[in-house]
Amino acid sequence: MREGIIVEVNAADRSRLEAVVADRNSPQKHVWRSRIVLLTADGLGTVEIMRRTGKSKTAVWRWQERFMQEGVDGLLRDKTRPSGIPPLGDEAAERVVSLTVKSEPPGEVTHWTAAVVAKLIGISVSSVHRIWRAHGLQPHRWRQFKLSNDPQFAAKVRDVVGLYMNPPAHAVVVSIDEKTQIQALDRTQPGLPLKAGRCGTMTHDYKRNGTTTLFAALNVLDGTVVGRCMPKHTHQEFIKFLNAVERSVPAGKVIHAIADNYATHKHPKVREWLADHPRWVFHFTPTSASWLNAVEGFFSIITRRRIRRGVFRSVSDLQEAIRRYIHEHNKKSAKPFVWTADPDRIIAAVRRGHQVLDSDH
Repeated sequence: MREGIIVEVNAADRSRLEAVVADRNSPQKHVWRSRIVLLTADGLGTVEIMRRTGKSKTAVWRWQERFMQEGVDGLLRDKTRPSGIPPLGDEAAERVVSLTVKSEPPGEVTHWTAAVVAKLIGISVSSVHRIWRAHGLQPHRWRQFKLSNDPQFAAKVRDVVGLYMNPPAHAVVVSIDEKTQIQALDRTQPGLPLKAGRCGTMTHDYKRNGTTTLFAALNVLDGTVVGRCMPKHTHQEFIKFLNAVERSVPAGKVIHAIADNYATHKHPKVREWLADHPRWVFHFTPTSASWLNAVEGFFSIITRRRIRRGVFRSVSDLQEAIRRYIHEHNKKSAKPFVWTADPDRIIAAVRRGHQVLDSDH
């Protein structure tokens, strides 16, 4: 061993080093560094350590000195090296952000890509990605939105949300809508079941066996659903469904029905029916705001859990599956609908949206 190298390994350090060597999951570079120090502490010379570890003389000396200076932690940490490429300045980042946000991409394309930006500015694609991440930019992503232009938006929101949060006494609040064009799809081949390491499969192609329309009324107070499958969704079918809901609600209770602005719901024949049934009170959601209708959540659930991955050889199979699901839902899963969004925040968000659109366009 050369002069000036004195490696003293106390019991705690030896225990840590031996644990690193014994652990089969330790990185190999940590293993041979630890062995160099342990062999040095045992009094072996440089040549013998080189023979046993298979490392060069300079490597043995380097890690002996690193242990003397920084201890065991120094062996388990690589020192950072300066990059061979000078870092990008703030000017390059500003150019990337400005180009992405304020300019249209060249050619017949709809959005910027990292490769195009990198080529125009003269930097690497990874640098563009890094700048985009730092500034929260994702040109490849987009979201759809729809703002209501209903002049009575605020009043209708407060009316509907008020029914959800403070339903009237001695009354029933139902959310009514129809899910149209539900297809009875059969697959051309049987799918494969779920197994370890493989998800369930289903053929991409299918056979169309007709469609049905699901009329549903969600009771906001207990979460139960009255549902009827019908071949069409005209005002005649809607009136038949209203009669079914009428029969399901005990006599003497006022029925507050929440519905969207679909033309069928406002048909003259429907208005005549409502005039003949004075205990019914209709509350319409604002235009382009069907998400205020609570039954839309039930439609989403039944689509995901029963319809989308179902196999139906006929419309009657589809209708029977829907009826069974609604029956099971009412028996086991129904629970009161709870509205949590603040109507004032909804109204304020829509107003901000209109202000941004007006200022940008």
